[in-house]
Amino acid sequence: MIDVNDLRKGVTFEYDGHLFKVLEYAHHKPGRGNATIRIKARNLKTGANIEKTFQSGDRVEDVRLDFHNVQYLYNDGDNFYFMDNDTFEQPAVSAKTVGETAGFLKEGMECKITFYQGAALDIELPTSIDLKVISAETAVRGDTATGVTKKVGVETGIDIQVPNFVKVGDTIRVDTRTGEYVTRV
Repeated sequence: MIDVNDLRKGVTFEYDGHLFKVLEYAHHKPGRGNATIRIKARNLKTGANIEKTFQSGDRVEDVRLDFHNVQYLYNDGDNFYFMDNDTFEQPAVSAKTVGETAGFLKEGMECKITFYQGAALDIELPTSIDLKVISAETAVRGDTATGVTKKVGVETGIDIQVPNFVKVGDTIRVDTRTGEYVTRV
């Protein structure tokens, strides 16, 4: 058991028989009475987000997670296949578990998978990746007083908003946490 005061962003815990990962954490201490801890957490099985308020001194169940550094190999539509860098095993992770991060996966890319009791729960990507631009909207000249952006398609199949000067064939760096353009490489 862990105290709710130890819950921070990224911590995984069990509550009411479900696994949750903390997305946001706020500690509030009024002038009188006990402190309250407000969290926003994601259910790792269903993907639903919840907001929960705990009283200081409450406890939640701690879970033991296994982390494996893996290399992305390929996907077959339903599953994404990775290779464990230590054991060379090739775990299959469902498309539901991978979720929105699928748009950032490139063959040979290193990432980290979180396992709980042998089942993959979550995938953690590097903070930024370099992607090649394969299609771009035509840039409109003139309106340069403000930050003009356009949409480009990258090699993994997703669309990214970028500045007007980015063209087909360029390589751009994208933040995997927000999906935003960082710089041209």
